[in-house]
Amino acid sequence: MTLLSEPLRLRSGAVLPNRIAKAAMEELLAEPGQLPGDALATLYRRLAAGGAGLLITGHVMIDRRAVAQPGDVVLEQDTPLAPFRDWAAAGQSAGGQVWMQINHPGRVVPKDLARTTWAPSAVPIEIGGLSGMYPTPRAMTALEIDETVERFAVTARRAREAGFDGVEIHAAHGYLLSQFLSPLVNRRDDRWGGSLPHRARLLLDVVAAVRERAGAGFAVAVKLNSADFQRGGFDSDDARDVIKMLADVGADLVELSGGSVESLATAGFPADGRTLAREAYFLALAEQLLATSPLPLMLTGGIRRRAVAQQVIDSGVATALAIDPALPGQWLAGRDARAEPPRTRLRNKTLAAAAVQALTSRRLARLGRGKSSRPPYSPAVALVLERLVRGRRRRGYLEWRRPA
Repeated sequence: MTLLSEPLRLRSGAVLPNRIAKAAMEELLAEPGQLPGDALATLYRRLAAGGAGLLITGHVMIDRRAVAQPGDVVLEQDTPLAPFRDWAAAGQSAGGQVWMQINHPGRVVPKDLARTTWAPSAVPIEIGGLSGMYPTPRAMTALEIDETVERFAVTARRAREAGFDGVEIHAAHGYLLSQFLSPLVNRRDDRWGGSLPHRARLLLDVVAAVRERAGAGFAVAVKLNSADFQRGGFDSDDARDVIKMLADVGADLVELSGGSVESLATAGFPADGRTLAREAYFLALAEQLLATSPLPLMLTGGIRRRAVAQQVIDSGVATALAIDPALPGQWLAGRDARAEPPRTRLRNKTLAAAAVQALTSRRLARLGRGKSSRPPYSPAVALVLERLVRGRRRRGYLEWRRPA
């Protein structure tokens, strides 16, 4: 028995059988109607067999009008639940828990998917020459903010009805809830802007509504940036205070990550250079936050080796399981297996990160088809293939969304 194999009991009463979790990855495998299908069920059955105590799905959108990519799953009030039940059952098939990550992307919606996007304030995304991919958002009204809280609660309740063991509310990576937390994006002067308690209000209202609507015994976690890695943005001191606020409204666990579409921290390039050989990117900040956290913390970001996972407890692995889904079982058995990260010769950091992400998406797609996770091509080729697949999915998404 090692620390990795010890169970973890959460405040809601949920018990994770061990301390290894598959963190969320955007699978981009939605079927027509933005539903989960056979590919996601097959993928999660294979991931479950690997032995992780917890599988967290890629983000599921709470609003059909706002998806980060056309391959994303959507769960709303009137969405049929049968395919979600199959997905949940697959994730639980080896005895672990499966949580649905739920999200609203806010302004991080490409302009070829929506002409209008929402954010706390009308602040455009700044990513150099690629900024034109995203429209300038408009500031949300009070009514739209209230509707968003309701949508998160509805999606969480329906996830429970479909058999999921919990939800993880995405408040990191520059998506909508993270945008409200950021003083760089949130320039409001009303009850949702200004001081940190006001900027955190939307997130806290969402967590409270989800906890009330989903009921007892259902896990409610939050994915939170340990820092945005942008000068003047959400930082580790803010994260420390928000974690304490989340404990007061019923959260079970906080997963720590970092960065956004405007910062490449999530791809292993945190701006302050605090990495562990490009592994456990956010470990230094997590150690600081653990000292004051009233909640269990989960760390994600490039964990690929048992020794690092043991060091990090609790650990979250994602990309490594796309390379080798059997890693958790090997680590729990005491073997020092590791997943070799993909490498690319692309010099541009933005393109390199996109290529590695594309290769991960292609690996997940192969696993969902019952094949080996190792594709016979490079990250650069995967990036081209992913763009072709995205074009097909985009046409399907726009056709499906049109009636709304």
